Amino acid sequence: MIIYGKGIDTEGRCSHYHQENDIVGLKCLTCQKYYACYQCHDSCETHPFEAIPRTDSAPVICGRCRTTLTFAQYKTGACPYCHASFNPKCQLHESIYFSDK
Repeated sequence: MIIYGKGIDTEGRCSHYHQENDIVGLKCLTCQKYYACYQCHDSCETHPFEAIPRTDSAPVICGRCRTTLTFAQYKTGACPYCHASFNPKCQLHESIYFSDK
């Protein structure tokens, strides 16, 4: 599965977020593509990033092992499959990526 964005490395880090643990792709409700961040999405697509419902079956993808995750799996802070840690500061932007719809 592909993680889209600007300057993407092999684990999904982009030019905006590129710390060691910035390794998730986040799904846009409109286009259903996984992007490294909303800024990458908005610079690549003709529509703005739209938050995906937390109840979506696979709103996140792990950049290390490319496994799709539920919101609950993502919220544990690490991939349940490859055990890679996610950036805890991403929670500051949670309302951009996830909705209660």
